[in-house]
Amino acid sequence: MNYELIINSNPSGGVDIAILKDKKLIELHHEKVDNNFQVGDIYLGTVGKIMAGLNAGFVDVGHEKDAFLHYLDLGPQFQSLQKFTRVLRSSRPKTNLITQEHLEADINKGGKITELLKRNQQILVQVTKEPISNKGPRLTSEISLAGRFLVMMPFDNAVSISKKIVKQEERKRLKEAVNAIRPDHFGVIIRTNAEGESIEDLQSDLKELMTKWDDMCKQLKDATAPQKVLGENDRTLTLVRDLVNDTYVNIQINDNFLYTKIKNYLKSKSQDLENIVKFYNGKLPIFENFGVEKQIKTSFGKEVNFLGGSYLIIEHTEALHVIDVNSGNTSNKGENQEENALKVNMEAVEEIARQLRLRDLGGIIVIDLIDLKTAGNRKLVYEKLKEVMKTDRAKHKILPMSPFGLIQITRQRVRPEMAVVTNEKCPTCLGSGEIQSSVSIVDDIDSHVKYLIENLHLKGFTIEVHPFLAAFLKDGWFKSPRFKWWKAYRQWIKVSPNQALHLVDYKFIDEKGEEVVL
Repeated sequence: MNYELIINSNPSGGVDIAILKDKKLIELHHEKVDNNFQVGDIYLGTVGKIMAGLNAGFVDVGHEKDAFLHYLDLGPQFQSLQKFTRVLRSSRPKTNLITQEHLEADINKGGKITELLKRNQQILVQVTKEPISNKGPRLTSEISLAGRFLVMMPFDNAVSISKKIVKQEERKRLKEAVNAIRPDHFGVIIRTNAEGESIEDLQSDLKELMTKWDDMCKQLKDATAPQKVLGENDRTLTLVRDLVNDTYVNIQINDNFLYTKIKNYLKSKSQDLENIVKFYNGKLPIFENFGVEKQIKTSFGKEVNFLGGSYLIIEHTEALHVIDVNSGNTSNKGENQEENALKVNMEAVEEIARQLRLRDLGGIIVIDLIDLKTAGNRKLVYEKLKEVMKTDRAKHKILPMSPFGLIQITRQRVRPEMAVVTNEKCPTCLGSGEIQSSVSIVDDIDSHVKYLIENLHLKGFTIEVHPFLAAFLKDGWFKSPRFKWWKAYRQWIKVSPNQALHLVDYKFIDEKGEEVVL
């Protein structure tokens, strides 16, 4: 399977990033021009209201809504982080490394927020969820810095490794390598991407993370809360960092600045990856040229078609998302109803897994599949859904199919869902559902005819209108508007039907065939 990244940069609208798998759109991301409060950003915030009943507090990080911080998101080393922040901002030490004197005892897991936080206290926090709807960001004080191969955790000494790396020899090699190069009091999580990488690559990645830590510390020394002290890479570069590997064969970018930035980033990682980055300067818009625009229009509506004439209905409520599977035309195919239902459900769960990633749906998702009589077939559909969702990077949990044909999913939501409006406003009524009456349209045309003849002294011109309006202007002969014009101005005006025009549109064409601009 081959993956591609198509990046469409619009100076006023931000950046749209499409991920294609074998030419099929599987993810769509949008990065706003103002990309504050994105996941990974680190802020020096000020504690506001403390809610003892929720065991949580609200922190001012500069967003219009205060951010939410729960006690369990403070992290075991919260006291150590606070001490390090105080020391760093007061004595201005020459080194930004964490030493033994910065370390405090871990906080009590069952403790109360009021024991650790007070109003107007300044604390270091990191965004874990972007602002969604009318809610502010969600925060943690368990700071982490993510690289391509490693995630660095200050105030920790543990080295853990991704469960997706299954070979024991490789797990042992990576753990020993990272233990040998990491600084004291900086824990490390080894990411799946690290599998097979050399110790030099891991060391280079860790060096970049330490540079980030130093940059954050420099900002923190003189920061005035609320203030961002470390910004995560823009989403475009973050996706390139996290996703691009040997399975990617093409990265197309229509912005020269982004092209140079991504090419230089991948150049430091791999010569082969650098070569797949290409600058697009074609005549067609980049999404249209690579077939992304059409896929967006057909994938984001309420109704989504998939193989064999079946389709999904996707509804959104305040509490959850509901996906209804309909067999459509396939219900008449084949004699065995159970086999037919199983086939549709198996195809449906593939499209559903794609839709969850594409729209970035989070929270509770309920899927109403076509009823299956046998428990064995229900299990097949459940296992198929689990298999196709393995590539979903968002944390999720899937419950087995109920006897009523329902599957429930919970999926992590860290940013607002991707919503693309696929309906277009009617060019005639402009979305109002009402159009100008035919009588008033004729009055408008009548006034224009009078102006053209009496003021501009125009002769031999033609009125082009929609066929329905043309019939109205000529209907009745002696009672028609056209005959009235002849009586009033002694000039025969040709009325020409034009199906390309909307019902209430019209234009005037002179003897040379040129449109008269009014």
